[in-house]
Amino acid sequence: MKLEIQSIGNSYSEQAIDLILTIQQKEFNIPITIQDQPDLLQIESFYKEAGGNFWGAFVDGELVGSIALVKFDEKAGAIRKMFVKKEFRGKELNIAQELLDVLISFCRKNGINDLYLGTITVLKAAQRFYERNDFGKIGKSDLPVKFPLMSADDIFYHLNID
Repeated sequence: MKLEIQSIGNSYSEQAIDLILTIQQKEFNIPITIQDQPDLLQIESFYKEAGGNFWGAFVDGELVGSIALVKFDEKAGAIRKMFVKKEFRGKELNIAQELLDVLISFCRKNGINDLYLGTITVLKAAQRFYERNDFGKIGKSDLPVKFPLMSADDIFYHLNID
């Protein structure tokens, strides 16, 4: 199995929607629809034009993971759409770590020093993953004013990458 991570755009919207909605709805029973996530239909204008990016992890040509960065301030960004297909999770391929490393490397090259993210209580493995990667849990009131809040999120993290 060959893992390849690349920046993706609107031509991958359908595959990204399939990957992400399947995990959200079927695996974690999160009542969220594509209407709640219009960003997935406009990857380029939502993520890239403001200075962020959207990456896909491909194994033998199949989209099996994603991560995105919303740049919401001159030196700050929010991690979004961090998903890896169930059968591709774990240490063997280390896809989540590879995706996060690509995003952090992009931030360093582009002068983004502060990363924030929101997640939900049910995603315990995601919380452990972020904590292993030195993200610190913060309160909702500690988020920057411009942080693009998602209604479902109830746990928040911050990482300074100076």
